[in-house]
Amino acid sequence: FSLMGVFVRLSGDVPFMQKGFFRNIVALIIASCILFKERGSINIPAGSLKYLFIRSVAGSFGIYGNFYAIDRINIADAAILNKMSPFFAVIFSYFILGEKITPVPFIAVMAAFGGAMCVIKPGIHILESLPALVGFLGGMWAGIAYACVRKLGSMKTTGSLIVVFFSAFSTLVAIPFLIFDFSPMTWQQVLLLCGAGAAAAGGQFGITYAYYNAPARDISIYDYSQIIFSALLGYILFAQIPDLLSFTGYAVIIMMAVLVFVYNKRTSKESSVN
Repeated sequence: FSLMGVFVRLSGDVPFMQKGFFRNIVALIIASCILFKERGSINIPAGSLKYLFIRSVAGSFGIYGNFYAIDRINIADAAILNKMSPFFAVIFSYFILGEKITPVPFIAVMAAFGGAMCVIKPGIHILESLPALVGFLGGMWAGIAYACVRKLGSMKTTGSLIVVFFSAFSTLVAIPFLIFDFSPMTWQQVLLLCGAGAAAAGGQFGITYAYYNAPARDISIYDYSQIIFSALLGYILFAQIPDLLSFTGYAVIIMMAVLVFVYNKRTSKESSVN
């Protein structure tokens, strides 16, 4: 996902919906090939179509919100705001899966929200923080999507089918924008966006199988490695250095992720002993 952000940024002055289309069409081709190879995975379990649709709608908002932010703020800022998704996944897992939210994760979510505000920096000049706010909302929608992935996993819907359904839906959503606002591209831009699609497919399969096989509370900490990669790549390729307030927000969000991870591991061990 860090590489995806870099490719999206490097592709330059292309509308973010157009970038999203290329990201999704490449991911769709890759996922369709894998689904065809698996053959038996095409069956849609009873009752899962609703969650496939919700996952696709929420995931589309998440992707396009993230792309909008990547084009306008530091890629590390965009990444950390998108990484609010594990916290939102915990919240929405309560409504979708009935997974309980204990006091420690709830407090961590509230603290992480405060950390996100350090990155967004809301103020009187709201338009200046709009891209960060859109990125934050994209993270919220991604959290809903991941909660749905967890639900689909419990219904035995295969990971490749989830990715194909989502990629196809997100691709179709972008088509009207391409018809009315298509921007001609150079072959270099096409290659970069194909690279974004390939990188996104790898990230999408990784995150889908992670949430498919484990509760959101157990795997969220690993998702934060993207922040490190994004910050390094942003500095090396774009000379982007987040300000002190952003670094403070990063620290708060990552510390809360570590807190939730350690807490869940400890409570899981205690429950298994009892």
